[in-house]
Amino acid sequence: MGTAVTTKAKSSGISTHASVGTVHRIALIGSVATFFLIIIGGLVTSKGVGMSVPDWPTTYGYNMFLFPYSKWVGGIFWEHSHRLLASGIGLITLVLAGVTFWKEKRSWVKWLAVAAVLGVIAQGILGGLRVTLYKDQIGIFHAALAQSFFGLLLVITAVTGREFLCGSWFADKVAASLRWLVLAGLILTYFQLGVAATIRHQHAPLAIRDFPTAYGTLIPDTSDSALARINGERANDQMAPVSASQIYLQLLHRAGALVLLLIVISTALLAVARTPLGHWIRAWSLLWVGAILLQVLLGAITIWSNKAADVATSHMALGALLTAFGILFTFRLFCAACQLPDPSHSAGVRS
Repeated sequence: MGTAVTTKAKSSGISTHASVGTVHRIALIGSVATFFLIIIGGLVTSKGVGMSVPDWPTTYGYNMFLFPYSKWVGGIFWEHSHRLLASGIGLITLVLAGVTFWKEKRSWVKWLAVAAVLGVIAQGILGGLRVTLYKDQIGIFHAALAQSFFGLLLVITAVTGREFLCGSWFADKVAASLRWLVLAGLILTYFQLGVAATIRHQHAPLAIRDFPTAYGTLIPDTSDSALARINGERANDQMAPVSASQIYLQLLHRAGALVLLLIVISTALLAVARTPLGHWIRAWSLLWVGAILLQVLLGAITIWSNKAADVATSHMALGALLTAFGILFTFRLFCAACQLPDPSHSAGVRS
């Protein structure tokens, strides 16, 4: 398969010795920085310090870049660090767009860079509105956009990388046959992201305190008398009361995780059955399975540890990786369903 792709790549004008260029390196730096930003943002939420800095775009009246380091104490440290790193990523994105328009010949890659700029601007506005309007609901969209932006940067990194430019991502019918199943997994991942972000930004304690059961059963009783008993026990442990809707939201998240796990395992089994040893989709699908299993374990530990901030943040960070990976995986499979680009559109970057 690899020899056939290489031969097609040569005949289509795609360089089989493509070199990694400046756009690729900047996109990679932006991707890594964005992941660290997501981690810090998760810590801000997990530690409950999202409003430690009550003004925006200033920080306690200071220009955020001139805020004295001596005042970076407690929750202010995490919230202010989040803002500064976000500003840095905004600058990286602008540089990425500028270099892309200078170096890139492919117009669609330029449009990806434009989308990245629009995304980082929208993300900054949402972050600011979350502070100025004091609306937790905005935090849900802020989280979803952050992970989508992360995935977009990974796509830009990939399409400016050596393997893509050599044509190895194209014309793979066996891999492409799994694209709709992986797309379903990506859609369900976004569903899980939305539910999880809603739970996190409710700033409520664990609605269900045991796992894998839920108050000792598969589906707990949420009648008025049952809720009174549950909340009585929570009051004894100095925990805030929960509502039936909060319990159902947790159950929905668990059910979504189970369905997603089944999709991911099915993808891996089909990949192993349909492709020869060494095929790239085997490694990607097995990595997907391992990451999902680890995510389930982190979710369980989050409950068992009474939502310890570091564990909850690790669960969120891996969720971000899974979302970005799902975006890249889906993109690659849809590329596999396509023939190699026309020679007139296959040039990579200017030297």
